[in-house]
Amino acid sequence: MDFLTLFAIYVAVVLTCIVLVCRYSGQQQTPFTALLTWMLKIAAPFTPKWLQKFTQWTLHRLFHQRNNMFIYLHILLEGAVFAEFTYEVFGFCREMDTTLTSLSVPYVLLLIKTFFFYLCIKRDPGTVTKKKVAGQLHIYPYDRRLFHPGVSCPTCQLVKPARSKHCRVCNRCVQRFDHHCVWVNNCIGVQNTRYFLLYLFSVCSMAGDIALLTGDMLLHAVLRSGLMTASYIDEYGQQQPAGPLFVVQHLFLTFPRIIFMLGFLVFVFFLLAGYALFHTYLALVNQTSNE
Repeated sequence: MDFLTLFAIYVAVVLTCIVLVCRYSGQQQTPFTALLTWMLKIAAPFTPKWLQKFTQWTLHRLFHQRNNMFIYLHILLEGAVFAEFTYEVFGFCREMDTTLTSLSVPYVLLLIKTFFFYLCIKRDPGTVTKKKVAGQLHIYPYDRRLFHPGVSCPTCQLVKPARSKHCRVCNRCVQRFDHHCVWVNNCIGVQNTRYFLLYLFSVCSMAGDIALLTGDMLLHAVLRSGLMTASYIDEYGQQQPAGPLFVVQHLFLTFPRIIFMLGFLVFVFFLLAGYALFHTYLALVNQTSNE
């Protein structure tokens, strides 16, 4: 397959992941949701019933029930990135005189990220229980619009404190509920929001730092090889200067795994950076995405 075909496959995979995450993240009115619904209606008559039921069961297990699958996927992707960085990018960077201090930063950020990741998974988000509900009722005032006093949760059989919500995935009421995060298999509530924000920023920092080191390595590789001043013979026998597309194709053929890793890191950085800034804004204005 040529460069454009592989790039198209990569874009298609990324867009598919975005559609699935948007469809099953609880945000029902999105352009991706409408597109996916339309596609499912078109494909439904041609899809076997057993395949439709299996797909629905799988998605329900992944997104609507407590499941560690995304934690394992998180660790797998992280391991793949650091394996590629360690066994290929690290050596190239050392040859190009990058300092050990700069190369050790991603590993330090990995330790910091892992600590906050563990806290997000294990920390109680603020579950409303019979023992704690009396004290939780007076922490936040009722706004009498979204949260009304005296309302009981039909599932938990407890009076709901202000700014709490019943999580349908975990089957519990959580104080200052924001959302259920499948990546940490836990709710985000009053007691772990700060860890979740620190986790997001540490992941962004880690992805951005590895992307910068990788991009710097590729830039030095291009400059040392003289590709910017090189030329090639086209199909008509004419000598043409090597443009940006030629350089990108050459790098893709020379370092295919590194290029894919760099594209993945750039995508993750901008996606999570926007998400982290959004939740930081909510924290500053003392609001939640649920509200």
